[in-house]
Amino acid sequence: MDIKSPEERSKNMAAIRSKDTKPEIYFRKLLFAQGYRYSLNSKKIPGHPDIYLRKYNTAIFIHGCFWHRHSGCQYAYMPKSRVEFWQKKFEANIKRDYVVRMELQNKGIKCLIVWECTVKRMQKGNKICQEYIRQTENFLKTNELFLEL
Repeated sequence: MDIKSPEERSKNMAAIRSKDTKPEIYFRKLLFAQGYRYSLNSKKIPGHPDIYLRKYNTAIFIHGCFWHRHSGCQYAYMPKSRVEFWQKKFEANIKRDYVVRMELQNKGIKCLIVWECTVKRMQKGNKICQEYIRQTENFLKTNELFLEL
């Protein structure tokens, strides 16, 4: 049973953004401060990545743990109401993410996924933040095609 009325739930769901989320803006600002230049939501790249670094041929997705089902994460909980609806929704999201990743791989485009919980940890401490930025920079310089943070 949902604790919110259908109208309240609808209002909450309508407020969820797909572009320019707070974690995405935070990560973009960090990259920009490090001297990286990028394009946003490029329609030329499969999956329309949140950030695309053309110089490094790298697509960066800032994934919400709830929507993209971050395995083992506290934010990837299952709603208690309309369970069947949510299972189908989440399965479709996971499948779409996999298809996009394979398309990127087939085109030789590197893919970096930064999870929402990672960004939250980055915001809590400068040392942790610098470590994730270092990992990102190392990934950009390697020939690896995929990394999750």
